[in-house]
Amino acid sequence: MPLRRDMLLFLAASAVAGGTARAIASPLTAASQPDLRGAIDAVEYRAVQSGDRETRQLEQMIKQAAAENVPVFLPPGTYRVSNLTLPDNTHITGVPGASRIVYTGDGHLFAAENIRRIELSNLVIDGGNRWLGDYAGGLLQFTGVDEVLIDNCEIGGSRKHGLQLERCGGRIERSRISGAAQSGLYAVDSTDLSIVANTISDCGNGGILVHRWKKAEDGTVVSGNRISNIRANDGGTGQNGNGINVFRADGVMVVNNHISDCAFTAIRANSASDIQISSNQCRRSGETAIYVEFAFEGAVVSANMIDGAANGISIANFDEGGRLASVTGNVVRNLTLNGPYTHEVGFGIGIAAEADTLVSGNVIEGAPRWGLQIGWGAYLRNVVVSGNVVRKAPVGCAVSVAEGAGTAVITDNVFQETAEGAVLGFEWDRKVSGEMASGGSPYRQLTVERNRIS
Repeated sequence: MPLRRDMLLFLAASAVAGGTARAIASPLTAASQPDLRGAIDAVEYRAVQSGDRETRQLEQMIKQAAAENVPVFLPPGTYRVSNLTLPDNTHITGVPGASRIVYTGDGHLFAAENIRRIELSNLVIDGGNRWLGDYAGGLLQFTGVDEVLIDNCEIGGSRKHGLQLERCGGRIERSRISGAAQSGLYAVDSTDLSIVANTISDCGNGGILVHRWKKAEDGTVVSGNRISNIRANDGGTGQNGNGINVFRADGVMVVNNHISDCAFTAIRANSASDIQISSNQCRRSGETAIYVEFAFEGAVVSANMIDGAANGISIANFDEGGRLASVTGNVVRNLTLNGPYTHEVGFGIGIAAEADTLVSGNVIEGAPRWGLQIGWGAYLRNVVVSGNVVRKAPVGCAVSVAEGAGTAVITDNVFQETAEGAVLGFEWDRKVSGEMASGGSPYRQLTVERNRIS
């Protein structure tokens, strides 16, 4: 028996009021469809028996609705489909928590390529941890879509990424993505994408990934998301296990997110210039809570709360061109010496910076190695450290005085309970100076004055 048309309601009726057309719902009533539950169960059964046919029928309905510029409404029930290719102007909506699309395997669930617009809302999308084709990067995969709009959906159980976007713009919001074997959301070569107010949890290798194949302007905004329990099942030293990972994407904003229990980093920016990382909660990170590394120019890291990590904030890799940052107004506390791998610098460091960077107005408490690390070996240039509070760290501020190290200004900071010293000079990891906090630095490239040890 063919799939009945009233199984998928078109919100197609129009009414004219005051000369303006508007869309109105055409709901299925008890009188017109007394046995809705049974009808849904019948579709579920037929899909199991003839999944390809049911998928093609559903796909044809979606195409017709898109051509007529109306949305498709899925009543409560379970729809078992696979390998749907969505046309331009697709809009599928349902009843939140009740309209379930279940992937039956053998390729992909939803895909679209080189079209203008897709909208999905109020759907539960379940991958069932079923096999995905080699060509499919995610359970939902959209390529070259100008505007992808996903709102109030649940996406779960993907054997790869939950949602993969390539060369897309649009808005992913108020949705829940969980149980992906790779990342919850992988966006590459985006154009002004917004990822807002989502919940992403229990993913195998990453939460939200904003990447580019080649370094360029991106402009993605990642704001107000809640990310938790991100593992690093594929191992490595930082490519996996991050709550938010920005790679080669310039001009990205990462603001007002709550990120907890990531195997590596809460927020990791690799070769990402002009990045803003502000007002985030970063809790219980396995490695460095906020990492800005490799070939970047321009970073603002401000007003973040970091509680629990191996390192707090690292502005690193001057040797690879990493430079130009402002690190202000952050709170870093409760760090550990234990990290997920052996690191040449080590763990237990509050804030580290190397080149052309202001470190000011931060509070660091409980860094079990160094509160502040300024430079590493020869990799130090133009760092100002001023107005910070450092408590309960064996060394308050470790500044590089190795051969080739450049200028640093360390003034007006407060150090308390720094048993080995407040401001000390290091050649790589070896202490080579006495206390310098109160002034009189023997190194011409250093200005150290007006610090207080309390």
